Amino acid sequence: MPETVLHLENITMQFGGVVAVNDLTMDVNKGEIVALIGPNGAGKTTAFNVITGVYAPTNGRVTLKGTVIAEDFPHGKMKKLYAAGHNGEYTHTVKNTPDKITKMGVARTFQNIRLFKSLTVFENVLIAQHMNLKAGLFAATFGLNRKEEETMREECMRLLTILDLADVKDEVANNLPYGKQRHLEIARALATKPELLLLDEPAAGMNPQETDELTAFIRRIRDDFHLTVFMIEHHMNLVMEISDRIYVIDFGKQISEGTPAEVQDDPAVISAYLGVEEE
Repeated sequence: MPETVLHLENITMQFGGVVAVNDLTMDVNKGEIVALIGPNGAGKTTAFNVITGVYAPTNGRVTLKGTVIAEDFPHGKMKKLYAAGHNGEYTHTVKNTPDKITKMGVARTFQNIRLFKSLTVFENVLIAQHMNLKAGLFAATFGLNRKEEETMREECMRLLTILDLADVKDEVANNLPYGKQRHLEIARALATKPELLLLDEPAAGMNPQETDELTAFIRRIRDDFHLTVFMIEHHMNLVMEISDRIYVIDFGKQISEGTPAEVQDDPAVISAYLGVEEE
């Protein structure tokens, strides 16, 4: 039996009368690369926002390695507005902020690169490592955590070397080529020592060569860092080449799930996402 790292159970995210994610249930197993695809506005990034604590779900439950990290149910004004299923099945509220979920082992990148653009490559990764800093404010203020800071710097340099970014460690992030900026954003995510890495359209804006390099890069970090990867991506060549399994959603609802070959041949996917041939 595969070990489930992430489990979404009947997740609904509703904003007023608009249902952005509708009764979404899916699993991501240890060591997999799983893709979430669908047309623009299908609810993909909203689902990521629920997983990472940006939004509390309107209904449903998110479980990470067997621990519930998010759960909620329709209450207040939403009681009357709620338009999805499984109403009344959930009675508890569990909320975690994004920083707490990061500490639980979930890291994320964004569709629009969010680097500290005026800082160097080294500084970007070093800042991310402070998520795991053990020393308190007092120790940091009076320089009592020098050993820990030194260890973090060594670990930062080791990570940059593994990811082929050591040669640009002193470059300002904003001066890097676009593809390198993407790699740096992923490196910064890895600095938090995640078990689950969420990638939101990592190939957005890349040319074909950069996309090919990114495909190999994602596969490599999955293997080298023993990661589980869950990604949103519109670049179908990348998705079909790298994914173990694919979930497809449209208008917030899951319409297909399976291997790349199975999804490619699904008439619902062809109609909703990949398009149909005109007669």
